[in-house]
Order: sequence, then structure tokens, then C-alpha cells
Amino acid sequence: MADKVLMKGNEAIAEAAILAGCRHYFGYPITPQTEIAAYMSKRMPKIGGVFLQAESEIAAINMVYGVSAAGKRVMTSSSSPGISLKGEGLSYLAGSDLPAFLVNVQRGGPGLGGIQPSQADYFQATRGGGHGDYHMIVLAPASVQEMADLTVKGFDLADKYRMTAMILADGTIGQMMEPVSLDIGEQKVYDKPWALTGTKMERKKNVVTSLFLQPEALEQLNFERYARYRIIEENEVMYESFQMDDAEICVVAYGIAARVSKNAVTAARAKGIRVGLIRPITLWPFPKAALAEAATRVKSFLSVEMSMGQMIEDIELSIRCAKPVTLVNRVGGMIPTPEQVLSAIEQAAGGDKK
Repeated sequence: MADKVLMKGNEAIAEAAILAGCRHYFGYPITPQTEIAAYMSKRMPKIGGVFLQAESEIAAINMVYGVSAAGKRVMTSSSSPGISLKGEGLSYLAGSDLPAFLVNVQRGGPGLGGIQPSQADYFQATRGGGHGDYHMIVLAPASVQEMADLTVKGFDLADKYRMTAMILADGTIGQMMEPVSLDIGEQKVYDKPWALTGTKMERKKNVVTSLFLQPEALEQLNFERYARYRIIEENEVMYESFQMDDAEICVVAYGIAARVSKNAVTAARAKGIRVGLIRPITLWPFPKAALAEAATRVKSFLSVEMSMGQMIEDIELSIRCAKPVTLVNRVGGMIPTPEQVLSAIEQAAGGDKK
């Protein structure tokens, strides 16, 4: 077993990205993700990489576009308002079918909001984040170890499917410290014959663009992109199932809310309540099939979120509204407590079970 080191979640992302072969980081400081940029500013020069604090988030995402077009692994990171500024560039990356890795360590909003943790960027992340028809692969870690593991996974998925992969974390996971193993195994390498690497007068030039003025061509590209998305939905869904074998109530939560919810499920089980947890690890693709199957067995669902209710819509869509879904939430930087979730479980079960 590889030795573990004590790291912040943000630092674990940065080091895992380096181990995954990323040598180009472009970003702009914003709380609560600034440690990623700070870590990269120290490490990249030592390994022959590039760290650049851009003049803005808009500049940073367009630098990502350029390096990705050259076939190199590249990343940027920000927090909620900064991700909004990157939205145009995210759409350009999608329209050009370029791989990229993006981190959003969420904070409360809308607007400037606050600097405390949030999960209110769920819609923005799972629906693309910019204009046009597209998706990003969205990975939701619930521990510092997963911050590292899903970073490596994100780079691989981005290269495999030529699209942006996003870590959608929150300020709690980003700032907390836990032991983490950085043994990531052998780095995967993907051929990139489309990259702008220079022809050396030996091949036709490659063109990377998101501009297609012929509507028939643009329509076909969108159809082809969504065919690739269907393959991702079939093969790349990740989730954790906890105590679901005999559950009558299903709690659905991700990130720090899932850690809180798992404690509440354990406490409810001790009271004799048959409850389980499904934790989506991929928010897109969402674990629709797992929830649909659960809906054939459970009586109701609870959606535990740090938002006004966003993931709850995907739960309802997944189960075709076959069972009631209740929102359990805190917002504005507040985190649900195990007691709050336990109380909601007890209400769903019809009162305290002695």
C-alpha cells in the first residue's frame, strides 16, 4: 500500500493533476479554491511545467483552449462566479471537441454571494455551463482521496471522449485535510491525431474550430456529439450504494452532503428504519438506472442538497415521478446536519421508530 500524506482537498487535486501528466495550468485566484493555484505556482516551475496567473477567468479558459488544441493536458480551476465567466470558453471547447479539465470548488451565490461551501452550481455544471447543446462530464468527490482519484479519472475521460471533465466540489471538501494516497498507477496516453502539432510538410493541416456556417454540417456535428454522449451514459456512470438492499426510503446526496447523510442513515438504521443512500459520483452522466431500479422497491426519496433544489429534478426525471421526492436542504453556505437529515428520514418513515 502506498504511503499516505495529509493534504487539503485542493492540494490533492493539484498534485494528482501533475501525476496525471498535466504540465499547463492557467487560473485566477478566488476563494475557496485559491490553494490549487498557489500549489501549482510552486510545483509547475520545478517540473518544467507552465503556471500562469491570467488577467481574468476569461483569459484563463481561452489559454486552456489553446493548449488543448495543441494536444497537451491542461487545466484551470475557479469557484462559482469565476466559472460563470468561463462559460463562453467552455462552450467553445465543446464546439471544438477539445479535451480539458476544470475544477469548480463551489461557494454560495448567486452573484458574489459568500465564500462558504455550496452545491448551487449543479444546474450550471450538469447542463453544460455555456450556450448551445452540450454536456461536460461532472465528477463529485466526497473525500480528499476522491479529489485526487477523480482528478486522474477526469483527465482520462476528457481525453477518451474529447470533451471537458469537471470536478464539482464544494468549499468544505476543498479546504478539509485528510490522509490521501497518490499512487495513481500507470498514466494513460491517448492518440490525438487532430491536434495542432505542425504538419512538417508530411500531412494535411488540422483545423480546430467551433464555427460551422453550413447548418447541415453543424446539425450533423451535434448529432455525432450526442451519439458520443449516449456511449458515456451507458459506460461511465459511477455511484455508491449504501444500505439499499432492503431500504424503504432512499436518500440521494453527493459531496459533503453525502457524508452527512451517511451518518444520518446509520443513525436511522439503529432506530430500525429501513433507509439507504445512493451517492452519485458522476452528476453527468447521472445514475438514472440505479434510481429507477430503486423506485421499484422504495416508498419515497429524500434529496439532500446545499441548494434550493436542483439535483431533485434529476431524481424526479430518473424515476419518472413514480415516488414522492422530498427536498432536505441548507443554502447560503450552511451545511445540513446529520440531525436534520435524520429528522427528515423519520418523517418519511412516519415518525420516530423506537
